[in-house]
Amino acid sequence: MESLSTLTEEKTATLDKQRILADYKLVMISRHASLTVRKEVFMGKAKFGIYGDGKELAQVAMARYFEPGDFRSGYYRDQTMMFAMGELGLQEYFAQLYAHTDIDAEPASGGRLMNGHFATRSLNPDGTWKNLMEIKNSTADISPTAAQMPKLLGLAYASKLYRENPDLHGMKTFSNKGNEVAWGTIGNASTAEGMFLETFNAGGVLQVPMVISVWDDDYGISVTNEYQVTKASISKALKGFRRNTHEKGYEVLVVKGWDYEALVRAYGKAAKLARESHIPVLVHVIEMTQPQGHSTSGSHERYKSKERLEWEAAFDCVVKFKEYILTNRIATKQELDRIDESAKQLVKENKDKAWKAFTSTIKKELDEAVGHIRELATHCACKEELNQLAQDLLQTLNPIRMDVIGTVRKALLLVRNEPQEIKSNLQDWYKLQQKLNKERYSSHQYSESGENARSIASQPPIYDPDAAMVDGREILKACFDAMLSRDPRVFAIGEDVGLIGDVNQAFAGLQAKHGELRVTDTGIREVSIIGQGIGTALRGLRPITEIQYLDYLIYALMTLSDDLACLHYRTKGGQKAPLIIRTRGHRLEGVWHSGSPIGMILNSLRGILVCVPRNMTQAAGMYNTLLEADEPALLIEVLNGYRLKEKMPANIGEFKVALGVPEILREGEDLTIVTYGAMCRIVMSAARQLEEIGISVEVIDVQTLIPFDLQGVISRSIQKTNRVIFADEDVPGGASAFMMQQVIEEQNAYFFLDSKPITLSAREHRPAYSSDGDYFSKPSVDDVVDSVYQLMQEAYPKKFPPIY
Repeated sequence: MESLSTLTEEKTATLDKQRILADYKLVMISRHASLTVRKEVFMGKAKFGIYGDGKELAQVAMARYFEPGDFRSGYYRDQTMMFAMGELGLQEYFAQLYAHTDIDAEPASGGRLMNGHFATRSLNPDGTWKNLMEIKNSTADISPTAAQMPKLLGLAYASKLYRENPDLHGMKTFSNKGNEVAWGTIGNASTAEGMFLETFNAGGVLQVPMVISVWDDDYGISVTNEYQVTKASISKALKGFRRNTHEKGYEVLVVKGWDYEALVRAYGKAAKLARESHIPVLVHVIEMTQPQGHSTSGSHERYKSKERLEWEAAFDCVVKFKEYILTNRIATKQELDRIDESAKQLVKENKDKAWKAFTSTIKKELDEAVGHIRELATHCACKEELNQLAQDLLQTLNPIRMDVIGTVRKALLLVRNEPQEIKSNLQDWYKLQQKLNKERYSSHQYSESGENARSIASQPPIYDPDAAMVDGREILKACFDAMLSRDPRVFAIGEDVGLIGDVNQAFAGLQAKHGELRVTDTGIREVSIIGQGIGTALRGLRPITEIQYLDYLIYALMTLSDDLACLHYRTKGGQKAPLIIRTRGHRLEGVWHSGSPIGMILNSLRGILVCVPRNMTQAAGMYNTLLEADEPALLIEVLNGYRLKEKMPANIGEFKVALGVPEILREGEDLTIVTYGAMCRIVMSAARQLEEIGISVEVIDVQTLIPFDLQGVISRSIQKTNRVIFADEDVPGGASAFMMQQVIEEQNAYFFLDSKPITLSAREHRPAYSSDGDYFSKPSVDDVVDSVYQLMQEAYPKKFPPIY
């Protein structure tokens, strides 16, 4: 090792000439990559560009201490870190900029995300787990500010569980007894977000090994720190979180983003504390710059003063690093110039390779389309128009698939009246491309592995002759007990879940039996509860995270929607987080805790399974199914069902409910009612009343809304009855409208209707308080009876005269 005279003996262990110059080359490669991204966007070769310039030096320092098995949860300025980790190649970096859909070319997202959104592939092509201890892992980035923070908590919490639960020590492809650090990065302005502050607080409470780096360049786009955080400094604002000799908390380090030695020392200390002692660390990296501004969407010269721009030019970390190397005589200016030039050339070569790889596939498709169109033109009266379409396509600057497919669609529209035989080749080619494009742009919304929920068969509950009638909560408790007993990966967390066993007692006594690590109380912090679940699920564990009431889900809706729901999709099957989210809702009196915002859930959480069991036996069967599956799911228990009596199954930990398969609760001939959850009892009661007046109603419980009726059970019922009502407790146009669309449009049930399809839902306001409030706000038995009767009166007015 060639040590440097200006360094102490301690520093020489990590700061040698070879390593410093390697870091300098990496910094220059990343800087030239950033500069090139901006140029490519302005040349029209990419849609949008964002980059990590100004943040390079801190990231090479941090990457020194990032070990295989560690996890990153960061944001779109971390390209240098990814390069330094060896988990992002230059060609892959530019492939993402161009939106290359081949995961071999762009493994982070298969072209689905704008550039700067990094991810490693945790899964094999068949959806099974890789050995995560052989990878320097990066969870899939998301753009919303601070949204990377909640799952960071879970990634670090997994290390705590892997360390402190001996039953997990055998999971050697996921952890080395909890020695892994979770590395989080965030911009200074985003620390003003609630998700950051909630996560930060939870990390201090839990004492988990996460290192949070704040890249502080004084701005959030155009808004300075004075408007962002108290004291214009996140480290000063969070001073109360610092640990001391008698209180646990955070180690807080403040370091300048251009000071190479200080950065290396800071990250060495942070890594040691987090990895060995599970002490969370905040590294506030100040005096950073952003030489090209926020992104290609605007210029920072609009809002930065001349003095600020001059300071940024002088304190750019690349400039300061170069000064440091020259001052300490580590290399000459000529040597650094050669490194700079080689870095620039390397970036150009990889950019060109990425562009060639991206355009070659599209060029092939374009040439095929042009050939088919020109061939078609030789047989058509509209020859001139077709040839012009082909010529225009050939002359398109930087063509993309939209240009190709759009031209083909125009051509097929032109020849719509031509004989089938002369246009079949182009039609067949178009259909093939549509199939390929569905895979390129729309695959992996849900699991496509052998463990997907749709592939798990139903296994009915078995009852002993003398099966006890118990409260529904006892069935759930027995189910959770069996899950915890048979699988050490399973744990449950949530508000009041631990000591008292949740507010409805479904975990009563299970903390005492299985330990606090397995059944755990949390603070009132829904966002980071979900984050704990996502992060631990990403690391191979099987969390059950409880959101105490359904309306509290709104606190965490953005994390659920922008992170969990689209995780498998946005990585094109590269990552999965099979988190089970448990909550409860429906039919309680009053404005809060009684809503059923299922339409909101369906519209925002596609990608997450939505289970709506009518009782606790069904819920238990669904939990058993979900534990075998590899997909995230939301299960909504019926709030007023915990003390209703049900039979205790003998095979409590084994029976399963097939997801996406409705159950016919009552057969009928005159009309079908489709419903779910708490409405099942309401509708069944109404059906019995209607039977007394001569109307035979078939009642169907959909059981799950996602997936929805995979076997066409509802359509076959309507084929028999010729009438249908979709009933639920959501607002008008919510889940009832979703069910109608699925059945009438997707299953083509409109062919079988003799009356218009009806939805029966709650009022558009929150339920009023008291039993009267419930009666006049949500569908009652009387409302169901009236709705059915009115449909039947329309068909048979003499048999069913008006009531009112």
